[in-house]
Amino acid sequence: MYLPAALGALFVALPLVAVAAKVGWPDFFGLISSESSVTALLLSLRTATASTVLCLLLGVPLALVLARSDSRLLRAARPVILLPLVLPPVVGGLALLYAFGRLGLIGEHLEAAGIQIAFTTTAVVLAQTFVSLPFLVIALEGAARTAGADYEVVAATLGARPSRVWWRVTLPLLAPGLVSGAVLAFARSLGEFGATLTFAGSREGVTRTLPLEIYLQREADPDAAVALSLLLVVVAAVVVVGLGSRRLRGASAW
Repeated sequence: MYLPAALGALFVALPLVAVAAKVGWPDFFGLISSESSVTALLLSLRTATASTVLCLLLGVPLALVLARSDSRLLRAARPVILLPLVLPPVVGGLALLYAFGRLGLIGEHLEAAGIQIAFTTTAVVLAQTFVSLPFLVIALEGAARTAGADYEVVAATLGARPSRVWWRVTLPLLAPGLVSGAVLAFARSLGEFGATLTFAGSREGVTRTLPLEIYLQREADPDAAVALSLLLVVVAAVVVVGLGSRRLRGASAW
């Protein structure tokens, strides 16, 4: 098992090492500290944080309902909810555009009310939420199914109010899955490209996140594109390792 495991690890690590080897280290900080690069990085961090919060608000109840309900309707809806996991991001961006764009299913009514979503920072957040929400749902749903509802039932029979059951019983049991799902959602949002470009465009300071900046720099300044790519790898690694590595191993890490 060690040989194929080593090959798998090498397959993942080798491209990252190649990026690091390609970076012009003497000019590295100059390449990543340009005004457009810093603006794109800060925008990515802000929108990824906002989309993660939105994923938590929508994904926690969604995951609990999927885990605790035996409804046939919900079982049929589950593949649709998880569809963005396998859907090409560009298709997701088109779907969002036809839903919330100026002439979209909902967007035309919002436009009539003076609310524009497409090609704004809000569109970036929605695009990132669309592609990252299933990551949180599937992680939290698994944790909820593993934890079961026995402890909650016991707490309720002992007279605990629903809010107290949630804060003292349910939330601690789901914490590993909740944290790992949130970390995965944040990391996925941070690297989102296709849906963002299609639905939000690439307006500097408004919708041009770091992945979009890397794509544009690839033609104009390849050295800057490589340096920014490494920066994005480092930021993502800090998020996953610094905030979620212990949680990602499951409940045994707590």
